[in-house]
Amino acid sequence: MPTITALVHTQDDAPRLGRALETLLPCDEILVVDHGSLDATRRIAREYGARVVAAATGTVPGQWPQIARCEWILCLEPRESLTEALVASLLEWKSGAGLPHGGPFSIFLREETLEGWREHSTPQTRVVPREWNRWQGRLPALEPGAVALDGALLRFILP
Repeated sequence: MPTITALVHTQDDAPRLGRALETLLPCDEILVVDHGSLDATRRIAREYGARVVAAATGTVPGQWPQIARCEWILCLEPRESLTEALVASLLEWKSGAGLPHGGPFSIFLREETLEGWREHSTPQTRVVPREWNRWQGRLPALEPGAVALDGALLRFILP
């Protein structure tokens, strides 16, 4: 059965972090990389059982998955949450039903705007093996051949 580490980069995200962490039921580990928060971000992350590490200056994004305890990495931002359909899809994948165990996997994104919800037409690569070496900032680089999981990530307007 595949194991998943949720990887979340934070900086002063206390108002929105709990909403994201509440949806990580399929994850076996939550790894929060904190970039110098001055609010309650680290405390909230620990309350949800996350392992919190301080971001080191000059660390490249691909180094963080190397300290994860699981074989797969689910990357999300603190203002994003998994839909129930995505939770179900990840749990089904972990149980060995349906999707192949190879990867990477992509996820569609629905973003809250002042005009309402906007659907992104291209799924984003967000579930990658721990050894993944293609990063675009803090998130995996787009892999066009990645299998899209059912469900979506919801990205909320700050906070």
